[in-house]
Amino acid sequence: MKVAIIGQGYVGLTIAVFAGEYFNVIGFDNNDETVKQLNLGISHIEGVESEILRKWIKAGCYRASHQGADLADVDLIVIAVPTPLNQTRQPDLSYIDSACKTIGENVEKSVLIINESTSFPGTLRNYIKPAIEKYSRTAVEHMYAISPERVDPGRGDFNQKNTPRLFAGLTPEASKMTRNFYSKFCDQLVEVSSPEVAEAAKLFENTFRQVNIALVNEFAQIAHSLGISVYETLDAANTKPYGFMKFTPSAGVGGHCIPVDPTYLAAVAEEHGAPATFIRRANEVNLEMSKYVVDRIQADNGGSLSGKSVLVVGVAYKPNVADVRETAAGLVIDHLRERGAVVSWHDDVVGTWKSESSAPLSGADIAVVVTMHDSVKASDVIASAPYVFDTTGKLKDVHGL
Repeated sequence: MKVAIIGQGYVGLTIAVFAGEYFNVIGFDNNDETVKQLNLGISHIEGVESEILRKWIKAGCYRASHQGADLADVDLIVIAVPTPLNQTRQPDLSYIDSACKTIGENVEKSVLIINESTSFPGTLRNYIKPAIEKYSRTAVEHMYAISPERVDPGRGDFNQKNTPRLFAGLTPEASKMTRNFYSKFCDQLVEVSSPEVAEAAKLFENTFRQVNIALVNEFAQIAHSLGISVYETLDAANTKPYGFMKFTPSAGVGGHCIPVDPTYLAAVAEEHGAPATFIRRANEVNLEMSKYVVDRIQADNGGSLSGKSVLVVGVAYKPNVADVRETAAGLVIDHLRERGAVVSWHDDVVGTWKSESSAPLSGADIAVVVTMHDSVKASDVIASAPYVFDTTGKLKDVHGL
């Protein structure tokens, strides 16, 4: 069976390398340079080994393409494109629309189309299916299913194979075919009653995390005002063997899921007249956390940051990955520069970001730790500046949340 996976990022490429053992895979991506590098067997995604990619290329099981015509003879298509927020922090389905256009204009036989991209309930039924039909040049009827991605970049314990996979088709036949596809490389498949349930479950998973992170970020501010350690308090609460799940404070949330998915859920809730007050407030708390961090730093440094050299340590949104999407470091840097600080950053995993390069881990007046990679030594961070503020809780005997 010939499979096309539209989007070769963190989600699409990981699916491709797992599926490549069982199917003939076309990795479709609009980025010409990405396609070129993939066809040379060079992976740009952590967790996807170039050696495995080259193995599938050599075996004729994988090739990358940006030509829509290459989709004409496939049997199954997986949509794995980003679903970010736009400049006003509202859901942006432009990548999904582009994928639908590519499918509609190039696929003239009936195929199974599976959406893995995270979006609000009803996206498959009320957006993707009509969009493909709108762009289609024929009256062909495709089958449709949803199986929302659950990839967590950088994890070594869970991957495409051992993470339970939700799925549902618009028809029983689509559900059956979806199960047959994923069962080749996924250990546990969980069929739900409708695509809307699967779509909502994915959103709620990350909304749960967003809300609890916001709660602990707010509690960090309360603990500081009370003069007690937030980390000791959380450790104490965590001794209870039931009814408590430990989250830790930070400078905010980042990545492709937690800062984004709750907004998709809130948007569809409000569209249907349901309240999303709690979800919206959680998002606000996490976005405001960067300002709170900079307020604390400014107060500790004579009430002014003007002209002071500040080194932000770690601009990736989480440890040991090069992903900077929605990173809290971006907001921290913005607030620092608005107050006149001379800001540089150090991140040997990211290397370059926003036309800037990673700076040496030394020579600053102030260091702000946003993300700690395993490659960074705590002693080097502590020695990098006379004042160090740690938002991760990993450093001892420095200022922090």
